[in-house]
Amino acid sequence: METETDVVVLGSGAAGLAAAITAAKFGAKVLLLEKADVFGGSTAISGGVVWIPSNNAMNALGFSDSKDAAKAYLGTVLGNKVRWDLVDTFLDNGPDMVDFMHAQTELRLVPRAHAPDYYPAIEGASMGGRTLDPQVYDGRKLGRWFSALKRPIPEFMVFGGMMVGRKEIDQLLGTFRSPKNLLATAGMVVRYARDRMLNGRGTRLLQGNSLAAQLLKSALDAGVELWSNCQIEEIAVADDRASLVKLSQRGEECVVRARRGIVLAGGGAAADAAGMREHLATPDSHFSMAPRTNTGGLQKLAVALGACIDEAVVDPVNYAPVSVLRENGREIRFPHLFLDRAKPGLIAVDATGRRFVDEATSYHNFVRAMIAQPAGRAVPTWLICDAAFIRKYGMGLVRPGIGSRRRFLKSGYLRSGATISELARSIGVPAAALTEEVTRHNRFSIDGHDPDHGKGGNAYDLHQGDLQHAPNPCLGPIERPPFYAVAVYPGDIGATRGLITDDRGRVLDQARRPIPGLYACGNEMNSVMAGTYPGAGITLGPALTFGYIVGRSLGQDADRRAN
Repeated sequence: METETDVVVLGSGAAGLAAAITAAKFGAKVLLLEKADVFGGSTAISGGVVWIPSNNAMNALGFSDSKDAAKAYLGTVLGNKVRWDLVDTFLDNGPDMVDFMHAQTELRLVPRAHAPDYYPAIEGASMGGRTLDPQVYDGRKLGRWFSALKRPIPEFMVFGGMMVGRKEIDQLLGTFRSPKNLLATAGMVVRYARDRMLNGRGTRLLQGNSLAAQLLKSALDAGVELWSNCQIEEIAVADDRASLVKLSQRGEECVVRARRGIVLAGGGAAADAAGMREHLATPDSHFSMAPRTNTGGLQKLAVALGACIDEAVVDPVNYAPVSVLRENGREIRFPHLFLDRAKPGLIAVDATGRRFVDEATSYHNFVRAMIAQPAGRAVPTWLICDAAFIRKYGMGLVRPGIGSRRRFLKSGYLRSGATISELARSIGVPAAALTEEVTRHNRFSIDGHDPDHGKGGNAYDLHQGDLQHAPNPCLGPIERPPFYAVAVYPGDIGATRGLITDDRGRVLDQARRPIPGLYACGNEMNSVMAGTYPGAGITLGPALTFGYIVGRSLGQDADRRAN
């Protein structure tokens, strides 16, 4: 079978959908091809946070921001790896992207009133407004396409299929503490029961699932044609440009001719264990949260056309500490992003039983500290807490509340001890050292100051802690038995190594010339942040923005040839 269209987009995450929507809105005929059997990519299982400095939506909250401030901040964080052409283009076009999406699509992004950048003491950092969340969205608006939306990670839902955010977690845990919480919980549960019966899971979507759903609905409304289960076998050159996509779909071979351009947006190569091995510090103990389909196949096809991978990144992936549950022949991974590490009453120790890091720091910096320890002594790292902590906040896969922990103890995911010394023996660290570390930390919790590692000593830490806890939202005692531990390993939420592009998203060859007809965005393109992690949403912000830039370029002139 052969078919022809203006633009072919490969991948259905935020970048791919943004490119497809924008190109279609500017008049192009667009075909989007997805490798998996569902749409949404890694976006659908992400936190859905988008980082866009100087966005117009933040003005309503009374925030002031500027490109100069954002450049000063990024210049310090990115250091000598920065590519100012990409950064300037991102900062110039990010606000326009948000305005375009709000005016032309279903997508609505809501700025957070308080969301400090990850390095709040650096010049140009913001305390809020740059970070935006997708609105809570009704999945029923997708109609029959709702079943084609990739589901969230099951461990991020409750009752087998209901999505909850921070606010909802607090309401559920405090259901009987106030009439307001009781009514809110009752409303959520009643709606979920109805949704479960009619749709198999909740239709009240949050975070990345909401973002993916809104983009998917917008693509459908814009007339984008969507194909799933597409195995891309070759990108070929015809008429001196990349214009042919050869694929198989459910056993049938197909060739698609793209009159204007091919957009690579398949999510990158984080799940390619063999390909990533030489770039990771701990390849034998590294657990990616990227979808298993993100194996870098599109990058390999682009390299065959002369493209090259950007190696000039600070870190090869966006790090996150990950715990792993193994039971009944399966493996469940959980990223420890913000729900537990920053809360009061938890410490992280290495094989010596000693703390080595500010537990509340960003997930990227937490893993950087793990792999910086000599002799691999912080792989794994043990998160330590007591009975009061785990009941109030949970830890990893262990949910808060009074539910049974037998499953996690039996599998070895969760370790316990009646005393700190007993817990130390269970996890194989020196009992005297761990006891001393817990005692020392407990003294810090009284004063509200951590002189060793600074937990709770900056605006970002405090934002992630428990603001109802005093004197420091991040520091609390570890004193009520039994005591618990969970092992975390280096992991990631996506790769930063991608195809080298110019500031228009055009894929470049080894001589740094554009390969005609070939574009990349999202995790397929070189990291705009140079492999650093300046704030929440720094992957999805550039992904949406460069998807928008590429889509606009391909859609503006129906008669021209993109170069």
